Amino acid sequence: MVTSRARISVYSVVAAVLLAGFLAACSGEPAPEAEETGLPGVTDDSVLVGSSLPLTGHASYLGKQTLFGALAYVNAINDAGGVAGRRITVLALDDGYDPPRCVANTQQLIVEDRVFCLFSYVGTPTTVKIIPLLEEAKVPLVGSFTGADALRSPFRRSIINIRPSYYQETAAAVDHMARDLGIDRVAVFYQYDAYGFDGLKGTEMALRSHGLAPVARGSYIRGTMDVEEGMGRILEAGPKAIVMIGTYGPCAKAIRLARARGYKGLFYAVSFVGADEIARLLGPGDDTPLLVSQVVPLPGRPESGPVLAGVTEYAELLGRYFPGERPNLVGLEGFINAKVLVEGLRRAGRNLTRERFLDAVETIADFDVGIASPVSFDKTRHQGLERVYFTRLDHGEFHMVTDWGRIRDDLAARAGVDGTPRETDGPDGPDPAPPAGPGR
Repeated sequence: MVTSRARISVYSVVAAVLLAGFLAACSGEPAPEAEETGLPGVTDDSVLVGSSLPLTGHASYLGKQTLFGALAYVNAINDAGGVAGRRITVLALDDGYDPPRCVANTQQLIVEDRVFCLFSYVGTPTTVKIIPLLEEAKVPLVGSFTGADALRSPFRRSIINIRPSYYQETAAAVDHMARDLGIDRVAVFYQYDAYGFDGLKGTEMALRSHGLAPVARGSYIRGTMDVEEGMGRILEAGPKAIVMIGTYGPCAKAIRLARARGYKGLFYAVSFVGADEIARLLGPGDDTPLLVSQVVPLPGRPESGPVLAGVTEYAELLGRYFPGERPNLVGLEGFINAKVLVEGLRRAGRNLTRERFLDAVETIADFDVGIASPVSFDKTRHQGLERVYFTRLDHGEFHMVTDWGRIRDDLAARAGVDGTPRETDGPDGPDPAPPAGPGR
C-alpha cells in the first residue's frame, strides 16, 4: 500500500478499531486488471500483493504493527517511483487470528482479487492452513510472522520465510537455561493449537538434547484467557523456568497468577508473544524475571545502537507514514519482510512472473537489511535469517541481554539462595545466541 488512498485506508482501520472495535478489511487500491500482462496482479504500472492478518481481536497488536512496518517501506519505495516502473499495492484483509477466516481471505485474494503474491501473514494456526492453497495456485508467500516448522519442512518453493523458526528460538533459550543459568526443571505453558504444539515440540527437542524433559505441561485455548487450570498444573510441579508459547494477553495473566501464588523462577516466551505489548500489560516498573527471544535486534535502546546502525531507516519511515506509532520489534520485522519483497521484485525486473520472482529471491545472498545479520536464500533453502537475540524485562521495559551471569544471580537472589542481584544489562552490545543450525 503506497498511494494516498491506501494510507488513508490504513488510518481508517485504526480508527475503526478504536471507535467500534470492528474491522472487516484493510484494503489498498482496487485490484488492477491483469489483461495487460496476462499475469494475476501485474499491470504495466502496478503489482498487487495480498495479506491476511489479525487487525482486530486478541492478536491485533501483532497484525497492525507488522502491517505498519511493511507499509512504511513500501510507501517509501512507491514515492520514489516503485520497482521496475511499477508501484506496489498491498491489499490487507483482517482475519482476527481465526484460521477459517484466513483461509477465506486467502481464497478471495487469489481467486477474486488476483494478487501476484501473498505477503506478511501473521500467526501459525492461520498461516499453516493456507499451505494447500499456495501449492494448488502456485502463489508465492513472502515473509510470515511465524516460526512454524510446517512452513519450512518439507521444503516448498512457493514459501519464502525470513525469520528464524520456533525450533531455533526454543533451542537457543534452552541452551542458555541449561548452560548459563543452571536450570534443569523446565515447564511449558502453551496455546492449544498448531502454534503452541510447534513451540512445545521445539522445547521438548531442545530439552532432550540436554538429557532433560518438561517437568509439566499446561495449556489454554486460543482466543480465551482461561489460564488457571494449565498454570496450576505447572506450578504443582515446582519448575525453575516456565517456557510460554502463547499471545500477550493470556501470557501476561498467567505470569501475574504464577507470581501471586509465590512462583519466583524464570519466565521465557518466544518472539510471537509481542514483547512491547506484554510489557504494557504487566505495567510500568514491573520486575518479572521474563526473557523473550527475538529474531531482530531491539530498536530504540542504547545497547542496540551498534547492531541497529542501518535500521534508523525503519524509525524514520515509520515516523513519516505512521507518525502516531513507536518503533517496535514487530514492526521492524514487517519492515524487513518488505525489503525482501522489494529486492525480489527488483531482481526479477520488468518481465515479471511468479517463477522469475522466485528465481530472483533465490539469488539473494548477504543482503543487508539494516541489522547485523544479512539475509540469504538459495535454491534449497528459503529462510533468510538464522540469528536469535534475547531481551530481558527490567522495570517495565525490555533490554538486550548482555550478561547471563547477572540473570543467574538475580534468579538466585529471588529464590533466597546465595547470589547478589546486579544492575540491569548495560549498553555494551547484545549477546545474541549462536545460530541453532539450518532447519531447526
